[in-house]
Amino acid sequence: TIAILQARTTSSRLPGKVLLPLEGKPMILRQLERIKRASTIDAIVVATSTDPSDDELVATLTTAGYDVVRGPLDDVLGRFIRVLDAYPAETVVRLTADCPLISPTVIDLVVRQFYAAGSDYLSNNLTPTYPDGLDVEVVKASTLRTLAEESTDVDEREHVTLGVYRRHEQFKVGNFRDPEGRDNTHLRWTVDNPDDFAFVTSIYEALWQLNSDFDYQDVLAFLEQYPDKSRTDQDSPRNAALNGLNTGLMQLKGSEDQSPVQGSGL
Repeated sequence: TIAILQARTTSSRLPGKVLLPLEGKPMILRQLERIKRASTIDAIVVATSTDPSDDELVATLTTAGYDVVRGPLDDVLGRFIRVLDAYPAETVVRLTADCPLISPTVIDLVVRQFYAAGSDYLSNNLTPTYPDGLDVEVVKASTLRTLAEESTDVDEREHVTLGVYRRHEQFKVGNFRDPEGRDNTHLRWTVDNPDDFAFVTSIYEALWQLNSDFDYQDVLAFLEQYPDKSRTDQDSPRNAALNGLNTGLMQLKGSEDQSPVQGSGL
Protein backbone atom coordinates (compact mmCIF):
# COMPACT_ATOMS: atom_id res chain seq x y z
CA THR A 1 0.00 0.00 0.00
CA ILE A 2 1.47 3.31 -1.11
CA ALA A 3 0.37 6.74 0.08
CA ILE A 4 0.55 9.37 -2.65
CA LEU A 5 0.43 12.92 -1.33
CA GLN A 6 -0.40 15.37 -4.09
CA ALA A 7 1.14 18.79 -3.57
CA ARG A 8 1.82 22.01 -5.43
CA THR A 9 3.14 25.39 -4.37
CA THR A 10 0.75 27.52 -6.39
CA SER A 11 -2.48 28.39 -4.59
CA SER A 12 -4.80 31.25 -5.47
CA ARG A 13 -5.92 31.93 -1.91
CA LEU A 14 -2.74 31.09 0.01
CA PRO A 15 0.34 30.88 -2.23
CA GLY A 16 3.11 28.64 -0.95
CA LYS A 17 0.95 27.28 1.86
CA VAL A 18 2.61 23.85 1.83
CA LEU A 19 5.89 25.48 2.86
CA LEU A 20 4.49 27.74 5.59
CA PRO A 21 6.03 26.94 9.00
CA LEU A 22 4.27 24.87 11.66
CA GLU A 23 6.33 24.60 14.84
CA GLY A 24 9.53 25.22 12.94
CA LYS A 25 8.95 22.94 9.92
CA PRO A 26 7.15 23.41 6.60
CA MET A 27 3.50 22.40 6.81
CA ILE A 28 3.93 19.57 4.31
CA LEU A 29 6.68 17.98 6.42
CA ARG A 30 4.42 18.08 9.48
CA GLN A 31 1.71 16.32 7.46
CA LEU A 32 4.16 13.71 6.22
CA GLU A 33 5.22 12.99 9.81
CA ARG A 34 1.61 12.16 10.57
CA ILE A 35 1.16 9.96 7.50
CA LYS A 36 4.28 7.97 8.46
CA ARG A 37 2.57 6.97 11.72
CA ALA A 38 -0.14 5.04 9.82
CA SER A 39 0.71 1.35 10.19
CA THR A 40 -1.07 0.35 6.96
CA ILE A 41 1.19 2.50 4.77
CA ASP A 42 4.25 0.79 3.29
CA ALA A 43 5.64 3.73 1.31
CA ILE A 44 5.00 7.44 0.82
CA VAL A 45 5.62 9.40 -2.37
CA VAL A 46 4.86 13.07 -2.98
CA ALA A 47 3.43 13.77 -6.44
CA THR A 48 4.13 17.34 -7.50
CA SER A 49 4.51 19.16 -10.79
CA THR A 50 7.34 19.81 -13.23
CA ASP A 51 6.53 23.51 -13.06
CA PRO A 52 9.45 25.66 -11.82
CA SER A 53 7.16 27.00 -9.09
CA ASP A 54 7.55 23.63 -7.37
CA ASP A 55 11.36 23.52 -7.43
CA GLU A 56 11.66 24.80 -3.86
CA LEU A 57 9.08 22.28 -2.68
CA VAL A 58 11.01 19.43 -4.30
CA ALA A 59 14.26 20.61 -2.73
CA THR A 60 12.60 20.77 0.69
CA LEU A 61 11.18 17.26 0.36
CA THR A 62 14.31 15.59 -0.99
CA THR A 63 16.48 17.24 1.67
CA ALA A 64 14.11 15.79 4.28
CA GLY A 65 14.49 12.33 2.72
CA TYR A 66 11.13 11.94 1.00
CA ASP A 67 10.55 10.39 -2.42
CA VAL A 68 9.17 12.78 -5.02
CA VAL A 69 7.78 12.24 -8.52
CA ARG A 70 7.08 15.20 -10.80
CA GLY A 71 4.49 15.35 -13.55
CA PRO A 72 2.04 17.68 -15.30
CA LEU A 73 0.78 20.64 -13.27
CA ASP A 74 -2.93 20.15 -14.04
CA ASP A 75 -3.03 16.46 -15.02
CA VAL A 76 -2.82 15.15 -11.47
CA LEU A 77 -4.10 11.72 -12.51
CA GLY A 78 -1.14 11.55 -14.88
CA ARG A 79 1.14 12.34 -11.95
CA PHE A 80 -0.30 9.42 -9.98
CA ILE A 81 0.37 7.05 -12.88
CA ARG A 82 3.97 8.28 -13.01
CA VAL A 83 4.30 7.47 -9.32
CA LEU A 84 2.93 3.96 -9.89
CA ASP A 85 5.30 3.44 -12.81
CA ALA A 86 8.23 4.33 -10.56
CA TYR A 87 6.91 2.73 -7.37
CA PRO A 88 4.66 -0.22 -8.29
CA ALA A 89 1.88 -0.95 -5.80
CA GLU A 90 -1.52 -2.63 -5.79
CA THR A 91 -3.25 -0.10 -3.56
CA VAL A 92 -3.05 3.70 -3.38
CA VAL A 93 -4.01 5.96 -0.50
CA ARG A 94 -4.68 9.36 -2.02
CA LEU A 95 -4.04 12.36 0.22
CA THR A 96 -3.78 16.10 -0.43
CA ALA A 97 -1.17 18.43 1.05
CA ASP A 98 -3.63 20.90 2.56
CA CYS A 99 -4.47 18.64 5.52
CA PRO A 100 -1.77 19.05 8.22
CA LEU A 101 -4.06 17.52 10.86
CA ILE A 102 -4.54 14.29 8.90
CA SER A 103 -5.07 11.36 11.26
CA PRO A 104 -2.97 8.18 11.04
CA THR A 105 -5.74 6.44 12.98
CA VAL A 106 -8.35 7.37 10.38
CA ILE A 107 -6.01 6.38 7.54
CA ASP A 108 -5.62 2.92 9.09
CA LEU A 109 -9.37 2.53 9.63
CA VAL A 110 -10.20 3.40 6.03
CA VAL A 111 -7.44 1.23 4.55
CA ARG A 112 -8.46 -1.79 6.63
CA GLN A 113 -12.08 -1.42 5.61
CA PHE A 114 -11.04 -1.11 1.96
CA TYR A 115 -9.40 -4.53 2.15
CA ALA A 116 -12.15 -6.09 4.26
CA ALA A 117 -14.84 -4.96 1.82
CA GLY A 118 -12.93 -5.86 -1.33
CA SER A 119 -13.57 -2.41 -2.74
CA ASP A 120 -12.17 -0.82 -5.87
CA TYR A 121 -12.49 2.56 -4.18
CA LEU A 122 -13.38 3.52 -0.62
CA SER A 123 -13.21 6.86 1.14
CA ASN A 124 -14.55 8.66 4.19
CA ASN A 125 -15.82 11.68 2.27
CA LEU A 126 -18.58 10.42 -0.05
CA THR A 127 -21.03 10.84 2.81
CA PRO A 128 -18.73 12.67 5.24
CA THR A 129 -18.75 12.28 9.01
CA TYR A 130 -15.21 13.48 9.80
CA PRO A 131 -13.95 17.08 9.90
CA ASP A 132 -12.98 18.62 6.58
CA GLY A 133 -9.24 17.95 6.47
CA LEU A 134 -9.29 14.29 7.49
CA ASP A 135 -10.19 13.02 4.02
CA VAL A 136 -8.77 9.63 3.05
CA GLU A 137 -9.30 7.89 -0.29
CA VAL A 138 -8.15 4.33 -0.98
CA VAL A 139 -8.20 3.00 -4.52
CA LYS A 140 -6.82 0.06 -6.46
CA ALA A 141 -3.89 0.98 -8.66
CA SER A 142 -5.60 -0.91 -11.48
CA THR A 143 -8.64 1.35 -11.09
CA LEU A 144 -6.46 4.45 -11.43
CA ARG A 145 -4.86 2.99 -14.56
CA THR A 146 -8.30 2.31 -16.03
CA LEU A 147 -9.29 5.91 -15.37
CA ALA A 148 -6.07 7.19 -16.91
CA GLU A 149 -6.68 5.15 -20.06
CA GLU A 150 -10.34 6.10 -20.43
CA SER A 151 -10.49 9.70 -19.28
CA THR A 152 -9.76 12.74 -21.41
CA ASP A 153 -11.97 15.07 -19.35
CA VAL A 154 -9.99 17.94 -17.82
CA ASP A 155 -11.84 17.76 -14.48
CA GLU A 156 -11.31 14.01 -14.21
CA ARG A 157 -7.59 14.40 -14.92
CA GLU A 158 -7.28 17.15 -12.30
CA HIS A 159 -9.37 15.57 -9.53
CA VAL A 160 -7.92 12.03 -9.95
CA THR A 161 -10.80 9.96 -8.56
CA LEU A 162 -13.67 11.94 -10.09
CA GLY A 163 -13.88 9.32 -12.83
CA VAL A 164 -14.76 6.68 -10.24
CA TYR A 165 -17.88 8.65 -9.29
CA ARG A 166 -18.89 9.11 -12.92
CA ARG A 167 -18.28 5.43 -13.75
CA HIS A 168 -19.73 4.01 -10.57
CA GLU A 169 -21.28 1.09 -12.46
CA GLN A 170 -17.77 -0.15 -13.31
CA PHE A 171 -16.40 -0.15 -9.78
CA LYS A 172 -17.22 -1.33 -6.28
CA VAL A 173 -17.36 1.92 -4.33
CA GLY A 174 -17.66 2.28 -0.57
CA ASN A 175 -18.00 4.98 2.06
CA PHE A 176 -16.53 4.86 5.57
CA ARG A 177 -18.29 6.57 8.47
CA ASP A 178 -16.95 7.43 11.91
CA PRO A 179 -17.38 4.12 13.80
CA GLU A 180 -18.32 6.03 16.95
CA GLY A 181 -21.34 7.49 15.19
CA ARG A 182 -20.19 11.10 15.42
CA ASP A 183 -20.89 13.72 12.79
CA ASN A 184 -18.16 16.35 12.78
CA THR A 185 -18.62 17.47 9.20
CA HIS A 186 -19.14 21.06 10.36
CA LEU A 187 -15.53 21.28 11.58
CA ARG A 188 -13.01 22.77 9.17
CA TRP A 189 -9.42 21.54 9.58
CA THR A 190 -8.12 21.95 6.03
CA VAL A 191 -5.89 24.83 4.92
CA ASP A 192 -7.17 26.90 2.03
CA ASN A 193 -6.70 30.48 3.21
CA PRO A 194 -4.86 32.54 5.86
CA ASP A 195 -7.59 32.04 8.49
CA ASP A 196 -7.39 28.26 8.04
CA PHE A 197 -3.64 28.36 8.53
CA ALA A 198 -4.01 30.53 11.64
CA PHE A 199 -6.37 27.91 13.08
CA VAL A 200 -4.00 25.02 12.36
CA THR A 201 -1.11 27.04 13.81
CA SER A 202 -3.09 27.53 17.02
CA ILE A 203 -3.71 23.77 17.24
CA TYR A 204 -0.03 22.94 16.80
CA GLU A 205 0.96 25.60 19.34
CA ALA A 206 -1.46 24.15 21.87
CA LEU A 207 -0.81 20.42 21.34
CA TRP A 208 2.46 19.68 19.56
CA GLN A 209 4.83 20.57 22.42
CA LEU A 210 2.81 18.41 24.82
CA ASN A 211 2.62 15.45 22.43
CA SER A 212 4.11 15.55 18.93
CA ASP A 213 2.03 12.45 18.12
CA PHE A 214 -1.29 14.15 18.90
CA ASP A 215 -4.19 12.74 16.88
CA TYR A 216 -7.62 13.98 15.89
CA GLN A 217 -9.17 12.87 19.17
CA ASP A 218 -6.81 15.27 20.95
CA VAL A 219 -7.88 18.08 18.63
CA LEU A 220 -11.55 17.34 19.31
CA ALA A 221 -10.92 17.35 23.07
CA PHE A 222 -9.06 20.67 22.82
CA LEU A 223 -11.88 22.27 20.82
CA GLU A 224 -14.47 21.00 23.29
CA GLN A 225 -12.50 22.74 26.02
CA TYR A 226 -11.96 25.91 23.96
CA PRO A 227 -14.91 26.11 21.54
CA ASP A 228 -14.10 29.73 20.68
CA LYS A 229 -10.97 28.49 18.88
CA SER A 230 -12.93 26.16 16.60
CA ARG A 231 -13.24 26.71 12.86
CA THR A 232 -16.32 25.47 11.01
CA ASP A 233 -17.92 25.30 7.59
CA GLN A 234 -19.71 28.52 8.53
CA ASP A 235 -16.31 30.21 8.17
CA SER A 236 -15.65 28.60 4.79
CA PRO A 237 -17.70 25.83 3.12
CA ARG A 238 -16.39 22.43 2.07
CA ASN A 239 -15.15 22.04 -1.49
CA ALA A 240 -18.30 23.11 -3.29
CA ALA A 241 -17.09 22.02 -6.72
CA LEU A 242 -16.87 18.38 -5.73
CA ASN A 243 -19.70 18.34 -3.21
CA GLY A 244 -22.30 18.51 -5.94
CA LEU A 245 -20.79 15.49 -7.61
CA ASN A 246 -20.62 13.57 -4.34
CA THR A 247 -24.19 14.30 -3.28
CA GLY A 248 -26.31 11.20 -3.52
CA LEU A 249 -23.47 9.01 -4.77
CA MET A 250 -23.99 6.45 -2.04
CA GLN A 251 -27.48 5.76 -3.36
CA LEU A 252 -26.13 4.91 -6.81
CA LYS A 253 -25.70 1.38 -8.08
CA GLY A 254 -22.33 -0.11 -7.23
CA SER A 255 -21.80 1.85 -4.03
CA GLU A 256 -22.34 0.76 -0.48
CA ASP A 257 -21.93 2.19 2.97
CA GLN A 258 -19.24 0.38 4.92
CA SER A 259 -19.33 -0.40 8.61
CA PRO A 260 -16.02 -0.43 10.48
CA VAL A 261 -13.89 -3.55 10.63
CA GLN A 262 -14.85 -5.62 13.63
CA GLY A 263 -12.02 -6.31 16.02
CA SER A 264 -9.73 -3.77 14.40
CA GLY A 265 -8.77 -2.39 17.78
CA LEU A 266 -9.07 1.17 16.52
